[in-house]
Amino acid sequence: MINTKNFYDYLSNKEIEFFSGVPDSLLKDICAYITDNTSKQKHIIAANEGNAIALAAGYHMATNKIPMVYMQNSGIGNAVNPLLSLTDTEVYNIPILLMIGWRGEKKDEPQHVKQGKVTTDLLDAMEIPYLVLDTNEENAEKQIDIAISKIKETNTAFALIIRKGTFEKYNIKQEIKSDFTLLREEAIKIIIDSLEGDEVIVSTTGKTSRELFEYRDALKQNHNSDFLTVGSMGHASQIALGIALNKPNRKVICIDGDGAVLMHMGGFSIIGTQAPKNFLHIVVNNGAHESVGGQPTIAFNIDIPKIAKANNYKYAIRVSTTDELKNALKSINTNSYPAIIEVMTRIGSRDNLGRPTIKPVDNKTDFMKNLAKK
Repeated sequence: MINTKNFYDYLSNKEIEFFSGVPDSLLKDICAYITDNTSKQKHIIAANEGNAIALAAGYHMATNKIPMVYMQNSGIGNAVNPLLSLTDTEVYNIPILLMIGWRGEKKDEPQHVKQGKVTTDLLDAMEIPYLVLDTNEENAEKQIDIAISKIKETNTAFALIIRKGTFEKYNIKQEIKSDFTLLREEAIKIIIDSLEGDEVIVSTTGKTSRELFEYRDALKQNHNSDFLTVGSMGHASQIALGIALNKPNRKVICIDGDGAVLMHMGGFSIIGTQAPKNFLHIVVNNGAHESVGGQPTIAFNIDIPKIAKANNYKYAIRVSTTDELKNALKSINTNSYPAIIEVMTRIGSRDNLGRPTIKPVDNKTDFMKNLAKK
């Protein structure tokens, strides 16, 4: 395994000093070290992976240095456009060192399996050379040398692919400080307990869907009212919108996360403009990418309800306690939609939190049968 400090120091010695990307569970240890040891101007946790490529391009043009962009392999999809139409050798020819977590290379969650199979094929198709980083530090340093040499020779991108267990464990020291007492799982329970019976829920990827699934199990309730978006980060609200517009007699609730909202915030504008009369958007904001290592987001520093109101949501409120959330859920009426509730929470989840025990395709089938009833 590679020591995170040694890896970071080796990059620094090679004048790689700027980092941007979206956190990944396979990269959480090195990302945590970068977060703790790099200034905010030199390490930007981006809204999405495409943004990170663009930030890196701007950095290079301002400094003539090589930036590093990190991502989970599922984030390649967000990065394809700028990799091909901005940094590619046939366009602006901008050098970038990519660090990509190889989820789904071996046994993994369903949403990662396909990405794991096609990761190297996607890089081949984009003509981006790559190496799978060795877990031996000496060999890894030689690979970094090869990558940097190739980048300088061609002035374009090169990828280091990271397998599970490549980096030694490192716990982030930069704490996400807040006075909030409510946990996401507690907020989810309050939401479920407030339901009247025929609502449907679209939940975002990560621990949100896992906690929703387990609470339904604990209540011995059917899962066919919930669409568990186990992948597709940032897209849950648009899935929910597509349902709401075509099932106007069903109340549709999207349980979203702060990192997911930031990733594709333009969805607010589409929701507000379409103005469905049955759409409730709940954003659980703990200020972190908790599912992939607890890296901070910037969501504590912005006013999500105000942004939603500016995008034509009819009702928008921020809550941070059990009573405030219960009251907000009760106060929404037919004239309130589309509505948004931002729930401020602290970071944290159960150590024994499980994962959905149903296959995604079965979840979709059961959910569609439910939707077809009314």
